[in-house]
Amino acid sequence: MSNRLTKRNINWRKVGEAPDYRFSLANERTYLAWIRTALALLAGAVALDQFTPDLGNLLIRHFLSAFLCLCSGVLSIFAYRRWASNEASMRNKEELNYTSFIQIMSVLICLFSLIVIVVIFL
Repeated sequence: MSNRLTKRNINWRKVGEAPDYRFSLANERTYLAWIRTALALLAGAVALDQFTPDLGNLLIRHFLSAFLCLCSGVLSIFAYRRWASNEASMRNKEELNYTSFIQIMSVLICLFSLIVIVVIFL
């Protein structure tokens, strides 16, 4: 616990030793994949708002677009925090932290898909 607090309070890039560059680059590729997903969600939000005027009423369309924008922002913040946490763990030769956030995002996107299906058929 105290080690985790230390990571947040100190510049973690100066603590421990540099990890094998292959692991660091793999961590960066994972980060970039999350960022691409966040950008795709943002593009979907814009497309839903701008290119589907016949999809439900205006309020529903704006709600769905805002939800996608919110997911995009949350995902981009999560991506950076996860990347930094993994880098700090690798520098200190600690186990990587795993999170349930991935499950939460999966459920939210699944619910969003179901809502869009309902809106399309109404």
